[in-house]
Amino acid sequence: MFQKILIANRGEIALRIMATCREMGIETVAVYSGADEAAAHVLYADEAVCIGKSDPSDSYLNMAAIIEAARSVNAGAIHPGYGFLAENGEFADMCAEAGIVFIGPPGDVIRNLGDKITARRIMQDAGVPVIPGTTQALSVNDNADALAGEAAAIGYPVLIKASAGGGGKGIRVVNDPSGLVDACMAASREAKAAFGDGAIYMEKFFETARHVEVQVLADAHGHIVHVLERECSIQRRHQKIIEESPSPAVSDDLRARMGEAAVAAAQASNYVNAGTVEFLLAPDLSFYFLEVNTRLQVEHPVTEMITGLDLVRCQIDIATGKPLGLTQSDIKGRGHAIECRIYAEDPENDFFPSPGRIDVLHEPSGPGIRNDCGVYAGADVPVEYDPIISKLVVHAETRELAISRMARALREYVILGVKTPVPFLIDVIESPAFRAGDLSTGFIETYFPDWQPKPGLRDIGLIAWVMNAMLVQPVSRQNSTETRIPTPWETLGNWRV
Repeated sequence: MFQKILIANRGEIALRIMATCREMGIETVAVYSGADEAAAHVLYADEAVCIGKSDPSDSYLNMAAIIEAARSVNAGAIHPGYGFLAENGEFADMCAEAGIVFIGPPGDVIRNLGDKITARRIMQDAGVPVIPGTTQALSVNDNADALAGEAAAIGYPVLIKASAGGGGKGIRVVNDPSGLVDACMAASREAKAAFGDGAIYMEKFFETARHVEVQVLADAHGHIVHVLERECSIQRRHQKIIEESPSPAVSDDLRARMGEAAVAAAQASNYVNAGTVEFLLAPDLSFYFLEVNTRLQVEHPVTEMITGLDLVRCQIDIATGKPLGLTQSDIKGRGHAIECRIYAEDPENDFFPSPGRIDVLHEPSGPGIRNDCGVYAGADVPVEYDPIISKLVVHAETRELAISRMARALREYVILGVKTPVPFLIDVIESPAFRAGDLSTGFIETYFPDWQPKPGLRDIGLIAWVMNAMLVQPVSRQNSTETRIPTPWETLGNWRV
């Protein structure tokens, strides 16, 4: 077992990993940039090391600085979380060369699966169903006729995708030949800027498909299990915002077949540690391989809530060389879990980031509620990084009860000082289409194309906070020279939603 683990990440995922480490008796080391010196993950860790300025490339993406930080504190392992260096094969190799365990798959596995074209070939060879598309990188320098020929062979509409990276970057939908070349060039430019690699490929686009992924765990001894599925169809600009498990569209038989395909994908790629095999689920319930995320997923809590597993603990145990203590028959789901991602962003302004100081933070509580939060009242959401604040997760016996619980929790979630999408999420969760499980990756565009908050919904979090705060009396000070704690009503003069 490791005595000390360095967390090469920030925010809520760093805190999430640290919580498991503390339960396991493992000391944690935080790394931080100049913009994060007072961040929650720095305050929570046993040790903290500054690794650079506020620029991500000089801090959380600085591989040499992170390796040196781990050496300086004698950390036996590095957990990358997600984002930043989590899917960087070179970083995994550097850890191995330094004698530090990278809590994730080997570097060559990350590279093979991180290149989506290579991954498609691996899956085709393993008999895993793959979306019709190209198996070679496309060049934006190809003439229009060559690109049009590829698209025509696949059949419009087609999806142009970056071969590297993820997070919705380098993706364009093309409905007809007229916009094909421009879309390829735009996707390639965006991919180059985001991932340093402008390679793109083309695949069939399904307009009403679902995004369903399967969690896998694989140890270094050849044992692989799948840990059920997650429905991730509610997306904005190809970025997930609401996830749930189990999927309302997946039967027991389909779950077994998708799970078998996910295990075959892991076997074919020599996978080790936790990973996620993502599938596109067509309206006729046929499914096709999309990609493998070689890391812990943002939405992993919904799997934990229905199975009772701690996936971070599983990752750490696998990294120490332990065999999986699970067989496929051991893994069973109970009830239903839903996750909403809470960002500092303005839903009334095309979800534009809303960095700033969090003046008030009141988290929902009660049965079946979990909030993986990376901030606190008085903390700053910096402009330099992804603006995710927290992940609100609920669990209940049925999907209907989970929806009601999530709506209640969202109404009780108060974040003042920055804009958040909480009112938008309430509308989505309570919509008839969501309640009916009528989901697809085009859900937002279909049902909420020009969303605006309902009258009264904009301030619902503030109202809930005031009602709660009225039950708490201001603390009296014996020493009259001390600054008096303001009452809730006095703080309202400066609130902004």
